Amino acid sequence: MSTILAAEPPELKKFNGLQKAAALLLVLGKEHGAPIWAQLSVEEVKELSSAMSQLGRLPASVVEHLLVQFTSEVSSMASLHGSYETTERLLAGIMPNDKVREIMEDIRGPSGRTMWDKLSNVSETVLAAYLKNEYPQTVAVILSKLKPDHAARVLAELPQDIGVDVITRMLRMETVQKEVIQEVEQTLKSEFMTNLSRAQRRDPHESMAEVFNAMDRSTEESMLTALDAKVPESAERIRALMFTFEDLMNLLPAAIATIVKNADKRQMALALKGAPEEMRGIFFASMTERAAKLMREDMAGMGPVRARDCEEAQSGLVRLAKTLADAGEIVLVDPKNDEAVII
Repeated sequence: MSTILAAEPPELKKFNGLQKAAALLLVLGKEHGAPIWAQLSVEEVKELSSAMSQLGRLPASVVEHLLVQFTSEVSSMASLHGSYETTERLLAGIMPNDKVREIMEDIRGPSGRTMWDKLSNVSETVLAAYLKNEYPQTVAVILSKLKPDHAARVLAELPQDIGVDVITRMLRMETVQKEVIQEVEQTLKSEFMTNLSRAQRRDPHESMAEVFNAMDRSTEESMLTALDAKVPESAERIRALMFTFEDLMNLLPAAIATIVKNADKRQMALALKGAPEEMRGIFFASMTERAAKLMREDMAGMGPVRARDCEEAQSGLVRLAKTLADAGEIVLVDPKNDEAVII
């Protein structure tokens, strides 16, 4: 039996979509509204909470209409279909358009105002893997729209025969019709960007490994031990993803030498004082004989030191290594793969 919806009360006409949503959640209260709140992002909660706090008094007629309208719309649905379009329409009813655009761009794929902006944020390796299965003429059109440096990196990743064919077509290419560009954009949007967005959802263990890397050693170990008791698989995964002081032993001699050159000498002496003899040897080997002799003397002159101070100094060297890697001065051996490197 369908619910008969009364005429909208005059008081409700001054409410926008966001205010209606806030009012409905206020009416539902803690018990019935909790499952809905749990599905919202932090930003959505802030938006709705702000609107709710400014609602003022809600007349009984407004409360009744909102509940009846909600019940009527839900009960009339034979089924629900979730898609980008239905999600966007739903969000448009409860928050400003600029917020909707921001959220939908994050959901759909790499950021950027246009398809070509988005494509410029895609790794050349990923893009080349997709393009090598496309028609060379389509690849030529796509690369002609990219920035030259990005197009060059993509070409370098393509098989040579495909790359030469694409370059030849780009040289002969005249003005591309607008309809062709639109068709290519639509293909990229529907086939590539959508799948890429799903594939690129980051493993939360990777983010958590970065958090653990920033902890001091005692906190890190106590937290991982606690995780071992509750979710051993996750604890093991986080450990595997972390880059630790011990991983510095896997670096090439040139990388160790760069770290030694840029490190604070007091910090390095403290870090090595608490390090195994094998690691000390690796660092000493990258110094001149005189510098190594002075470093040993500094370590001996420290006397007894707290283990925590050594661990903090070691964490400092790890942070320095990552900073140098981000600047492209060294490469770090990826602990997830003995043969891979990350820059």
